[in-house]
Amino acid sequence: CLVSCSLTVRNQEEQRPRRPSHELRREDLPTCEESPSPTLEEVNAWAQSFDKVMLTPAGRNAFREFLRTEFSEENMLFWMACEELKKEANKTIIEEKARIIYEDYISILSPKEVSLDSRVREVINRNMVEPSQHIFDDAQLQIYTLMHRDSYPRFMNSALYKDLLQSLAEKSVEA
Repeated sequence: CLVSCSLTVRNQEEQRPRRPSHELRREDLPTCEESPSPTLEEVNAWAQSFDKVMLTPAGRNAFREFLRTEFSEENMLFWMACEELKKEANKTIIEEKARIIYEDYISILSPKEVSLDSRVREVINRNMVEPSQHIFDDAQLQIYTLMHRDSYPRFMNSALYKDLLQSLAEKSVEA
């Protein structure tokens, strides 16, 4: 997933006709992003801040790969789904995507439930009556903060990150 994914990317998505919202499926929400291989400079920059990891598809994909090893990939998937929801303008599609995100990540019945405090969960429950693109903003910030504080330091010390850094450093020496 670091280099490419088989999932539809944004510009490909714009080229295909939209289905009516009742036909929106979970696979329409992104779970991975296509990205070129990261450069050595880019991977070095990830060590400067979590924001630098999250700014690029290659950074998000590498971090997501690490989260998968910690069984917390749902945090990145939720964050990405919220980002996609924010780009949507069609009210019907917003409602459908919000419902899918809710079922996948907020519902206590979901196997991919993210860890949120009760206040944020209650606000989301109330706002699900008429969801907007920003219904999950507080929850998204909580998850971003959780990934930043908990997972990011471990990612920086992980074999996955160090191996990627080393392989890119070796390629740059060869070039």
